[in-house]
Amino acid sequence: MTARVESFLQAQVKNRPNALAMSDSSGVRWSFAELDRAAGALADVMRQGGVQPCDRVLLLSENCAAAVATLFAAWKVGAVILPINARQSPSELQRIIDHATPAMVLFTCQVSDEAAAHAHRMNAIEVTGFFGALHVAQPLPSSPDPVVSDVAVLLYTTGTTGDPKGVMLTHENVRFGGVTSANLRSMVPQDLIYGVLPITHVFGLASVVTAAAFAGAAVQMEARFSAAKLFAALQDGVTLLSAVPQMHALLMQHTKEQGLSALGSENLRYVSSGAAPLDPTWKRKAEAFYGVALQNGYGMTESTAGICATANPLGSKDISVGPPLPGVEVRIDDVGDGTGEILTRGGHVMKGYYRNDAETMKVLDGDGWLRTGDLGCVDDAGHLHILGRSKELIIHGGFNVYPPEVEAALNDHPQVIQSAVIGRTKDGDEEVLAFVQVAEGDAPNVEDLKAFVKDRLTGYKRPSRIILAFNLPAAPTGKILKHKLLTEFVDQLG
Repeated sequence: MTARVESFLQAQVKNRPNALAMSDSSGVRWSFAELDRAAGALADVMRQGGVQPCDRVLLLSENCAAAVATLFAAWKVGAVILPINARQSPSELQRIIDHATPAMVLFTCQVSDEAAAHAHRMNAIEVTGFFGALHVAQPLPSSPDPVVSDVAVLLYTTGTTGDPKGVMLTHENVRFGGVTSANLRSMVPQDLIYGVLPITHVFGLASVVTAAAFAGAAVQMEARFSAAKLFAALQDGVTLLSAVPQMHALLMQHTKEQGLSALGSENLRYVSSGAAPLDPTWKRKAEAFYGVALQNGYGMTESTAGICATANPLGSKDISVGPPLPGVEVRIDDVGDGTGEILTRGGHVMKGYYRNDAETMKVLDGDGWLRTGDLGCVDDAGHLHILGRSKELIIHGGFNVYPPEVEAALNDHPQVIQSAVIGRTKDGDEEVLAFVQVAEGDAPNVEDLKAFVKDRLTGYKRPSRIILAFNLPAAPTGKILKHKLLTEFVDQLG
């Protein structure tokens, strides 16, 4: 029988039962034994509610200790967990429920007003136990599905339209992701990991929670990202920070507003950024801020987070996402110029999309290769460089414009927090639009920005329009929701 994710927790309970496993913003502090006890109590709630092996259990939550206990509880029962961020709209949530037909829905109302609103709408009842208080609803008839007998988690991808796409990650996938992430970061039991990346997303679930359970490290769970809270945590013992680029940008802006030019943490030893090409100037700025090397990486939900990652020394000029991780293969579907779609194969690749064979066959071939939909190239050192999403490629005047390159040029400006670049069809061509987040009272003007990027970008890559804003639409992970930019700023665009 294939080893299961919960064996990581059992090993810690056996060897280090009283060591700190996690804390959260509601004041919970659990040892590994206490986390296991909470998971066991929740597993009893599930069984009493009729949950069986191969059932689906939906968790509507934001980060907290009880949410992590729910993951392990479902695995103890032999069920598949569907972690969904509580900020989903009722219609988005209903679409997932209709597709996955869960046997039970649980809500972390104590840390999320949105979860509480959903719980009220679904007539959920409160249950209490060693895990604290959760709300439970059983909205639909359900039955075990043998297709998911080896599946640990179903993750419905952000921004999905049309048919639901629930990514099936097996126990082998999640274990692979956790072990690989822990080894990459050299995690040890003495580490304290900042857990703000949502566990409803693969990065937070596999690269933070599962990796920490494998290594025996503690996780400080945070329900929502706040630059001020992250700043305080980094001053108070956090040793590992994995974040997306937007979080780094907002933290640096917050620190600047405190009158500081650098973080000054005595404990921080590892910092990583999500999959985005690093501009050399921004990388140097971030490393000066943190005082440690900034590691880059690349992955996606369908690959259990990790495909490539760097392990560079401080000051390295490498701006790639690094070589393939151990046990991972990468190749480029070359279109003739050394660039093309990135394909990957290995123990990290999903089983497929749940109840959606047509979509599965579009991205997975018979040899196990996953088509990522991302464009990239490999340098002479064997390191992968991301050029952008194939669907985000802008063709302006017959030339290819890769949004990350334009974003990197804009982000170099000292008054820019972050930016997002998209294309818009106009007069039979695509124009380049840039949306730039700035701080109130410290904003450049548009003409300054245009002059700034003029020396950094050739003519066809320069934005035809630059929209300044104090906030950009973002997912709970901090990822900018580019598909919402045109509608959110329709008045400014005209």
